[in-house]
Amino acid sequence: MFQKVLWATAFLFCGFSWAQEETSANKKNDTLSLPAKRMQVVDTIAVTSVDSELPTTIMSAQVKDTIIYALEDLQKARKMDSLWLHQLYNNELFEEIYGSVVEMDFEPVAYEELSTELLKERLKELDARTPFHVEYNPSLESVIKGYLKNRRRTMAQLMALSDYYFPMFEEELARQGLPMEMKYLAIVESALDPKATSRVGAQGLWQFMFQTGKIFGLEVSSYVDERNDPLMATEAACKYLKSLHKSLGDWDLALAAYNSGPGNVSKAIRRSGGHTNYWNIRHNLPRETAGYVPAFLATMYIFEFAEEHGFKSAGPKFPYIATDTLKVKKMITLEQVAKVTNLEVAEVEFLNPSYKLGIIPVVKDENYVLRLPIDAIGKFVSNEEAIYGLAEKEFNEREKPLPEFIEQSDKIRYRVRSGDYLGKIAQKYGVGVSQIKRWNGLRSNNLRIGQRLTIYPRKTVSKPAKETTKVASNTNEKTYTVQKGDTLWSISRKFPNISIEDLKKWNDISSSNLKPGMKLKISKS
Repeated sequence: MFQKVLWATAFLFCGFSWAQEETSANKKNDTLSLPAKRMQVVDTIAVTSVDSELPTTIMSAQVKDTIIYALEDLQKARKMDSLWLHQLYNNELFEEIYGSVVEMDFEPVAYEELSTELLKERLKELDARTPFHVEYNPSLESVIKGYLKNRRRTMAQLMALSDYYFPMFEEELARQGLPMEMKYLAIVESALDPKATSRVGAQGLWQFMFQTGKIFGLEVSSYVDERNDPLMATEAACKYLKSLHKSLGDWDLALAAYNSGPGNVSKAIRRSGGHTNYWNIRHNLPRETAGYVPAFLATMYIFEFAEEHGFKSAGPKFPYIATDTLKVKKMITLEQVAKVTNLEVAEVEFLNPSYKLGIIPVVKDENYVLRLPIDAIGKFVSNEEAIYGLAEKEFNEREKPLPEFIEQSDKIRYRVRSGDYLGKIAQKYGVGVSQIKRWNGLRSNNLRIGQRLTIYPRKTVSKPAKETTKVASNTNEKTYTVQKGDTLWSISRKFPNISIEDLKKWNDISSSNLKPGMKLKISKS
């Protein structure tokens, strides 16, 4: 995750023949570029409608705005429950997976449900059907058993998310001729969080640094970060991995190079006396990379033998195949889309994670698209003229003084309650999710009960009864001083029965960024 950018400049001068071929091909046929390729799909899909399933009683009122709000919902339309929405945006998964890689130890783990002999048999079976070197060794056994014993809940959540993302990954892996098991790399990289951000700025499902992303066609603007676009980032990651394998000739080494750069892998080979098996050079690799491939192989084993270990995915509320895209013709916000399609804002944001401010712009020579469940696509296409009219009207109404120039009396402080999420709060006060995040410096959609939010409401809301606050003092409150290299996950591991969420709540922090010297409460006061 950290070192990808280090080899980016060198990559341009390494003479990888595939890069030259791609450039040549692009000159001959512009449809091979990333945005254009995406539009090949869009042109086919945009006219796809489910008119045969749309109600025949859609009102034909004179005022177009009325049509939008009177749209009947399809029987198939779902409303994602709060538990699923929380799972989609649960940054703790990324924090835990990252922590397990960086701080991996290989001490023996007692796990009676899986004997060493049975594990050897299954790994041999797995090795026979993949080009990765899946061979038994005690270190790999300790990682697999550690995951099975201590991370069952985490793995079950990842399996549910994988039901949405893996079909997308498999399609691109097959198209570019990469091993299908490479899909498990995205779990190790990002815990399948399309907005995952590492401490050094790597972004998305495949954790691209800014410069490396640009090399592989992933652009970043004020509105859009294509590193967070699942389709585009997956295509770029496949090209990246393909080039590494061509250079190193081994998929295990390609994985190690994806994490730390081919330069570190080459040095490890030299320092190991010319060995090229990953396990023989692992002790000469950076600490994170030393745990990277074992984490990948352990994840592969658990997913491939999920049924034997009692894992059952609840699956996503909607499969990837049940979603489609359409090209956006006029600027529109994800909140407006949610409103007119009767979807949760968080659901629309999950399907469109590359739009940084919750706004889909219309920019010359760019083909920005909107992904929605198929039934919502049908409703949008059938009423898009009225929908764009409504969006334009709302944009015009929002042309008002910025919050910093509004009198202080117009500002409110909202206390987050159980069951709240940003979309619900935004709707209550007539503002946008992106506005609430900007006013409060929020980097994710995660909220905690009791958190205070600054809001500049656009509509009047009846004030709740005055709260009675009880303050409890605790002279024995314990604190922890953050050390260099600490993460919330690693700190939570040092203190029994303390979770990442506890640390965030007790210390009133919303992000996972820590600075050496910070004092953290490690007991509830």
